[in-house]
Amino acid sequence: MGLCEGKIAMVTGAGSGIGAATARLLAREGAQVMLADVNVEAAGNVAGEIGKGAANCALNVTDQTSWEAAMKATVKAFGGWNVLVNCAGILRRGTVETTSIETWHEVIDVNLTGTWRGCRLAVKHMRGNGGGGIINLSSVSGLVGDSELYAYDASKGGVRLLTKSIAHFCTENSLGIRCNSIHPGVIETPMVANYIAEADDPVAERALWDSFTPDGISLVAEDVANLILFLATDESRHVNGAELVIDGGAMAS
Repeated sequence: MGLCEGKIAMVTGAGSGIGAATARLLAREGAQVMLADVNVEAAGNVAGEIGKGAANCALNVTDQTSWEAAMKATVKAFGGWNVLVNCAGILRRGTVETTSIETWHEVIDVNLTGTWRGCRLAVKHMRGNGGGGIINLSSVSGLVGDSELYAYDASKGGVRLLTKSIAHFCTENSLGIRCNSIHPGVIETPMVANYIAEADDPVAERALWDSFTPDGISLVAEDVANLILFLATDESRHVNGAELVIDGGAMAS
């Protein structure tokens, strides 16, 4: 019997990176999984790879109507949902002086407000359906600042405290819903690869990012998926409002 038997999960950003790795792992452990992504074809490819117990839908996390449609699609496919994994996110380079208002809004709308939209719908659904778990992807950038990641840092710091506020609300009202955030360090994903490729000196940028993992072992999406799996299971029933760092020890130094 898998660790996630009886779980029904919606995973955002499931077409690639951490979202795709998470969807595969949850399904392998017995969960039914809705793979939601703005790139519906990519999500469909991963769902097809998983096979039985997986479905996919389009989701633009900045659009409330899109969120509601994704929720309805999940309920229609599986009868409900009791796990939400907010993986969808974007990364944009820029300092306090160079970040345009358009870029600021883009990053905040996807990373922070998009996460809030999902959490709000999840709480509304789960509170009357036996509770559940919400797992929000933040970042070590939500714990410390970086001069070149101005908007991204702000968005991920917001996810950190949004998570704690939701956990407090759900506990205060005895809803049976847990909400936790995960803070990955440097990780090999398409989003990070694109960020490095767009740097003025990609080779130097690659070396800089590699230096952020002191144990010398590159993090991959599956490493983060393993932590998400734990938070999705009943084994983590007393973990609520936590911020879990997975960075090879970088934040400990």
